[in-house]
Amino acid sequence: MSADDERRYQQVLPFAGSSVREIGTILGVDPDEVPVTLAGLTDLGVVRIVDGRVAVLRNDQILSAAITREAEAAVQVRDRLDDLARAVPLLVAAGSRPAPGEVQDVRALDGEMSAGGNALELLTSLIEQSRGDLLFLRPDTWLMPRESAMSKVVGRAVASGRSSRAVYPLRALHEAPETLHMRVDEGEEVRLIDDLPTRLFVISGTHAILPEPLGFADEPRLLVRQGALVDALTLLFELYWEKAVPVSELSGPRSERTFLLRQLKAGAKDEQIARIMGLSLRTVRRRISQLMIELGADTRFQAGAEAVRRGWL
Repeated sequence: MSADDERRYQQVLPFAGSSVREIGTILGVDPDEVPVTLAGLTDLGVVRIVDGRVAVLRNDQILSAAITREAEAAVQVRDRLDDLARAVPLLVAAGSRPAPGEVQDVRALDGEMSAGGNALELLTSLIEQSRGDLLFLRPDTWLMPRESAMSKVVGRAVASGRSSRAVYPLRALHEAPETLHMRVDEGEEVRLIDDLPTRLFVISGTHAILPEPLGFADEPRLLVRQGALVDALTLLFELYWEKAVPVSELSGPRSERTFLLRQLKAGAKDEQIARIMGLSLRTVRRRISQLMIELGADTRFQAGAEAVRRGWL
């Protein structure tokens, strides 16, 4: 505060909550001039004029607000520093190239990063011109308008004798059951897992497509043909495939119970469980409560321990 604002603050503090007219008398100004006279204090958030009355923060409230602002600023600085820290390995990696003469026969990797184009046409062409089996991690792709057409493309590939396998997150069972049935009807093997971190499409042995960076974006995309990278991404798919549950085994409440227990065991919060399972927060909390009653547990930890003892996990 300036010296004048501090003096005015000390004048009005004992009369916090008084009318503008009363504060004008205290300050020795016309009531219409009170907002202008206290403008410095209102800009600082120390004084507010609401419904003709003047609210004034106490010293402890001012200090508390100042500490809160500093804490928020510190959090922002920490976040910026975290971003910079995450960038350091990328900068190091970008600069970690062999010097001239250190290695021989240096060649570019087989693949490219691209954006734009008609994704459906590109995928259709890639599938129809290749021969390998199809492997999909599909965390959200049922939301895309091309889903129905893509299912037909996969159906033709399966009809020609190729295999197609796809892993979906559990919430697809509630958000897009028709998509799962469509894929199964086309001959695709479908499994579900708690959650998936990225989209991925692999044509076994020859190609792999994934977002850059990993996630749910449609582009930019990486098309990889480098053998070792395709094999590594195939292994990644197989890890998720082994952990996933066939969709045919998810018809009853017992399977959802298993998924729910796995999330509780992992320490997931109710909101996270609701997102993963594709259920409302209220439904999740009700099922957790029912599950704890069924297990005779007072806490989630006890529920997890009892579920393990019964062989449910």
